[in-house]
Amino acid sequence: MPRSSKAARRLVADGRTYIWTIRHGHCVLADGGCRKILTLRRHPSGTGGVLRFVFDEGPGRYVSGFTAGSGEVGAVGIGALNLHEPGTVRFLLDTALARGWEPGERRETKVDGWTFLKAAVAARG
Repeated sequence: MPRSSKAARRLVADGRTYIWTIRHGHCVLADGGCRKILTLRRHPSGTGGVLRFVFDEGPGRYVSGFTAGSGEVGAVGIGALNLHEPGTVRFLLDTALARGWEPGERRETKVDGWTFLKAAVAARG
């Protein structure tokens, strides 16, 4: 039986273990378009903060749903990422760490996933 696209997965990076999930939802602002949220948290639970990459659908930007694979996000003229690929998740985590996210802080951090897209597409090329 195939793994559920909603199942939590493990990622080990620099000696730390993270759990990551992907969820599909709808934006409460604007037109109620679709969104993807990639969530990473330290494992075991309670040992650090939560990092959420939010990809809201908008002009020139799409998130998977009816017409694309379940974990795809993309922008016209830039390209697309599959959030189910561990290498993509690792790149996003490493970039967030380089931009100052502290996994040991016990708080939730939400970031605009689109600000990571161009670099991630180029790196994953």
